[in-house]
Amino acid sequence: MTYDLTNRTAVVTGAASGIGAETALVLARSGARVALLARRADRLADLAEKIKAEGGQALAVAADVTGDLTDTAATVHDAFGRVDLVVNNAGVMLANPIAAGRTDEWRRMIDTNITGVLNVIHTFTKDLTSAAEEGTADLVNISSIGAHLTFPNFAVYTATKAAVTHLSANLRTEFGPLGVRVTNVEPGLTESELASHVDNTEVVDELTTWFEGVGRLTAAEVADVVAYATSRARHVNLRQIMVLPTKQV
Repeated sequence: MTYDLTNRTAVVTGAASGIGAETALVLARSGARVALLARRADRLADLAEKIKAEGGQALAVAADVTGDLTDTAATVHDAFGRVDLVVNNAGVMLANPIAAGRTDEWRRMIDTNITGVLNVIHTFTKDLTSAAEEGTADLVNISSIGAHLTFPNFAVYTATKAAVTHLSANLRTEFGPLGVRVTNVEPGLTESELASHVDNTEVVDELTTWFEGVGRLTAAEVADVVAYATSRARHVNLRQIMVLPTKQV
C-alpha cells in the first residue's frame, strides 16, 4: 500500500536491506523524498536507482551511524533541505551466552543499537523541531518485541532494544510538547539479515526451528506500519506499535 506523504523529507538508516530498504521504498512511493543511509554504498545506489526508476526521489548517502554525522546531514540538506521524518532502523543482532564474554559483540550492539540511534536523533533534532512549527514531524525508532521478552543468549541484544523502547517513551516528554511525534515500532519475527550475523550454530538452529514453527513477517509488512503511522493526521501520534506474526506469542 501507499499513503500520502507528499512533500515530506525522510531519512532512513539501515536502508541497505530488510526493514530499512522496504521502508524507504514505501515512503518514496507515498511521495516522500528519501535519504538512504547505511554503510554499504553499492546497496544504497541500487535502491536509489530503483526508487528513481519508479518516479520517486532518493539520495544514497554512505554513512556509519556510530560516527560523526555532520557531513551526512549536510549532504542531505544540500539535496533535499530540512528533514521532517526520521526512521532510526539501523541495528545489529548478535547472540552468545554472557559467559562467552564476547565483548566485541557487546560493543558492536551497544554502539549501533543505542549510540547510533542517539547520534541520528541528535543530528536531526533541530530539523524535526523546526518542521513541527509548520507541519508534521516524525521520529520513528525501530525497536523489537525482544525489549519485553527474555531469551537465552540474547541478553545484550534485548537490553539494547529495551533501551530504545524506554528512550522513545522518554523522548515523547521532550518532543511531544514541541509538536514532534515519536513512534516506537517493535517487530516480532521478521525476515531480515539480522540472523545471518549470528555465529553461534546452536542459536542459529534454534532460530530456524522457531521461524519454521511460528512464521515471520516480511520486511515490507513492517515498513507498511511505519508508513501508516507517519501518514496520520498531524495531531495523531501512534506512540507504541507491536507488530507480530499471528502465531508468535
